[in-house]
Amino acid sequence: MTVRTRADLSALPSYVPGKTIPGAIKLASNEVSAGPLPSVVRAIADAATAVNRYPDTAATDLVARLGDKLGVPAGQVAVGCGSVTLCQQLVQATCTEADEVVFPWRSFEAYPIIAQVVGTGQTRVPLTAGHGLDLDAMADAITPKTRLVFVCNPNNPTGTALRRDEIERFIERVPAETLVVLDEAYKEFVDDPDVPDGVEVAKAHWAAGRDNVAVLRTFSKAYGLAGLRVGYAVGSPELAETLRKVYVPFSVNALAQVAALASLDAEDELMTRCRAIVAERGRVRDELLAAGYDVPVTQANFVWLPLGERTAEFNEHCLEHKVVVRAFADDGARITIGEPEENDTFLAAAKSFAR
Repeated sequence: MTVRTRADLSALPSYVPGKTIPGAIKLASNEVSAGPLPSVVRAIADAATAVNRYPDTAATDLVARLGDKLGVPAGQVAVGCGSVTLCQQLVQATCTEADEVVFPWRSFEAYPIIAQVVGTGQTRVPLTAGHGLDLDAMADAITPKTRLVFVCNPNNPTGTALRRDEIERFIERVPAETLVVLDEAYKEFVDDPDVPDGVEVAKAHWAAGRDNVAVLRTFSKAYGLAGLRVGYAVGSPELAETLRKVYVPFSVNALAQVAALASLDAEDELMTRCRAIVAERGRVRDELLAAGYDVPVTQANFVWLPLGERTAEFNEHCLEHKVVVRAFADDGARITIGEPEENDTFLAAAKSFAR
């Protein structure tokens, strides 16, 4: 290639999506196996006849609806092409090459990729021995160069979740000029009352005059819209406006906007499905524990097996049994909670693995 591109990107690791293998059960990407709700599918089909027109780039109806749902002004909501794009917009909006981002590790694997693409520095803070976020160490890692801190809660891929008092203490330690982003992609699967609603946490801090807390959520997971790519951020009016400045026009497409609105219309049905997934999550974890696995308590729609150097072997064993899991080399495997029969197939494979 004779075209000059950024030399630092030659070493950029690629984002690795969960595999899809014909004939195998896919439990690798934290998707909802049941798919979108039937009413949402109908809304998508009805809207398909108008895809010759550009979408509303401001997603006006969706933003207004989310503002009503969350109890915040619409001016404090920004949408994006999935919450991962909003992660990138947040880094772009806050950081230059002279700044840095702090995040836990292991956590959402897009964080380091985004930081490098934007060209800012990054500090990875190891998890605790219990596979949770080490907020004290994260606070200690903040320097005058730190402009943004990602707090993934529940954490992906370990599923561990932070309690309200932990988050509150952490935010109090963060300098006012550093943005704390509560990444809540799996919020709908939380059933522990001590795990707070990040938007309510943010509201309390905004009311106290601290505008450095923002929240990310997505329609990809619980809402079953991973293929349409729509997420949202909630923050101060100034932050939301800045996010809109770095937003790629029309990136949340028309079908995604319609599907998100229809999903909000069917929220009671959605939460019933989420409760069924949570019940399955408990069953799967209990059976894995009984089989001798170490499985951290999870508040997401997946379980984490910290298998260390045996991760690759476990992954191959599952593939031999036609189950696709998400393996993180030398760390562990993340397994999405699927339908009961899918989970049974995985459990059979896991129990036959020689530990």
